[in-house]
Amino acid sequence: MARAADGDDRFCWVPPVPVRRPKTRWQRTWPLLVGGLITLAVVVTSLFVGVYDVVNAEGGWAMFQTTRVPRTVSLVLAGSAMAMAGLVMQLMTQNRFVEPTTTGTTEWAGLGLLITLILFPGAPLMVRMVGAIVFALVGTLVFFLFLRRVTLKSSLIVPIVGIMLGAVVGAASTFLALETDMLQQVGQWFNGSFTSVVGSRYLPMWATLVVLVAVFVIADRFTVAGLGKDIATNVGLNYTAVVFTGVTMVALVTGVTTVVIGSLPFLGLVVPNLVSMVRGDDLRSNLPWVCMVGVWIVGVCDILARVVIAPFEVPVSVILGIVGAGVFVFLLVRRRRGA
Repeated sequence: MARAADGDDRFCWVPPVPVRRPKTRWQRTWPLLVGGLITLAVVVTSLFVGVYDVVNAEGGWAMFQTTRVPRTVSLVLAGSAMAMAGLVMQLMTQNRFVEPTTTGTTEWAGLGLLITLILFPGAPLMVRMVGAIVFALVGTLVFFLFLRRVTLKSSLIVPIVGIMLGAVVGAASTFLALETDMLQQVGQWFNGSFTSVVGSRYLPMWATLVVLVAVFVIADRFTVAGLGKDIATNVGLNYTAVVFTGVTMVALVTGVTTVVIGSLPFLGLVVPNLVSMVRGDDLRSNLPWVCMVGVWIVGVCDILARVVIAPFEVPVSVILGIVGAGVFVFLLVRRRRGA
């Protein structure tokens, strides 16, 4: 019962709010089990799809160990890590359209990789990774500083600004590559592909697993920081430290992925938004789903890349870019209609 709005002493009836029963442990667990089975199916399919018959051909087991296992492991790590990096960036910026591709982080990582090879020709893989990570960190910090300095009226402008900054950095990379006769190598870096992941080349990707575990550990801090600086500071959170930690994690994941695989466009944009549309914005419960959906999308796109023009192979970034761009446009139109 509640009093009438006009101040009358009479009472009006207010329908009771239905109380939802809390989900049981099984109701919370079975969707994750189904997701795990789908992930396993994608992994197994990735292991056995390809031009070379690893089951019946001579030397199939050696080929399986040399190419299929490293490729699939790097696929799982890259898909989950880049999806998680997009989620972290969206929380830090409070913008659903932000991820390493739409902030120029990937282009900065490529520029760092190029400059490292110019200064240190023949540099080992670890040195290249350090250069890519440092430049990715600097570029992401530049983007965040720009957002703090400039007030944008629409959240849709933020990714456009990031894409423009990335285009400028990409143009600088192309110019340096032309001047140093390294244009072909730059093209290979920015065309993300798992073809070159053979032998032990995938081992640096394990660093992304450390980042994934760290995100799970401090997920609550990212959630609070995503509410804004004022709220985070009022509850006693060191907002600047959390944001810098998140940016460092994104730079590490992007740098390692760029050096080992190349660019995976729009992955960090698509996955968090799709998961949020289905499950809402509960960060901690969404974390495993973000990882699994990232593996699904990269895995399916990579399998398509192997079979669409077999026996040749399309760079996975091409298919992923088409899918990601389509979802990006859909999200923009959906946001526009909602506004």
